[in-house]
Amino acid sequence: MASGPNFGPREREVLNAIIEAYIITGEPVGSRGLSRGNSEGLSPASIRNVMSDLTEAGYLEQPHTSAGRVPTAEAYRYYVTQIANRSRNISDVDQGMIDQNLRGAGDLQQFMERTSHVLSLISQKVGVAVAGGPKEVLEHIHFTRLEQNRVLAVVITKSGVVRDKLLRVDHELSPNDLEISARYLNDNFRGWTLDALRAELQKRIEQERSEYDRLMQSIAQLYKQGALGDDRQHDVYLEGASNLIGNGDQQRLREILRTLEEKQKMAELLSAYLDANQETVRVVFGLEEFEPQLRDFVLIGAPAKQGGEVVGSLAVIGPMRIDYQHAITAVSYISQLFEKLTQQQ
Repeated sequence: MASGPNFGPREREVLNAIIEAYIITGEPVGSRGLSRGNSEGLSPASIRNVMSDLTEAGYLEQPHTSAGRVPTAEAYRYYVTQIANRSRNISDVDQGMIDQNLRGAGDLQQFMERTSHVLSLISQKVGVAVAGGPKEVLEHIHFTRLEQNRVLAVVITKSGVVRDKLLRVDHELSPNDLEISARYLNDNFRGWTLDALRAELQKRIEQERSEYDRLMQSIAQLYKQGALGDDRQHDVYLEGASNLIGNGDQQRLREILRTLEEKQKMAELLSAYLDANQETVRVVFGLEEFEPQLRDFVLIGAPAKQGGEVVGSLAVIGPMRIDYQHAITAVSYISQLFEKLTQQQ
């Protein structure tokens, strides 16, 4: 039989119909139901022959308890290529839901938090949004002295991310020490990416120039306690894990939920598969290569850009039985909307 891209009209229609029926019902699809709605006018016998060919080619499989067929990962991959050739205009209902949920988001954090929520609503799967990463640019830093050798560090990035971290310092720092340290960082490093700032600051601390001894000792304390975070720090917003709860393997479900709750792992997952240079939504199968618990899962995601720089990412994660059309158009629309909103700020 011909490979997927060379399917004829009959094979293409039958395969797409099976996938779409299975996405809706979750039940194996039989030939009799398909024969009532196909445009080719195929009989149940003809459809069974096509289904047999698709099964042999690796696009369908037959659960041992049913005479019907279900799509394989290869079938879903092929189906996504068909969607790519269709119009990707978002539905009015989905667009209205997104606009309503994101209206009034004042900064990157609010936008990402609401994005994870609305992606979960539309896909009925897991919505994920990640803000931050090594491309973050410093806008302002402020230190506040608390009691018992504790300092509150507040870092604001150019993209609108606000992070605060409680630091425990070895030696008491006066309010004046903290004010001078913050002024030095703001005057010298505003506009620097945080990873470049950390590298330069480490170098300056090690140089121990005499005129900066007291200042650099104060900054060194704050820096070593993580005032500027690290290259792996992200804000991760995830919603909709409860959508995965069903009648499947409960032990595996618990393992999947534990994986999704590891926010750093989710940030690494999106970073691993979403290319900063991509201009369209990417659909990724084979997530088990990154995390074994996510076998039979798919990621539908796109980067979030601000002025051409990637400042985050957004995605839908769920089983391969997912409404690809809605998920793809929703992710695409929000990604474009993010760029427009940040240009207006």
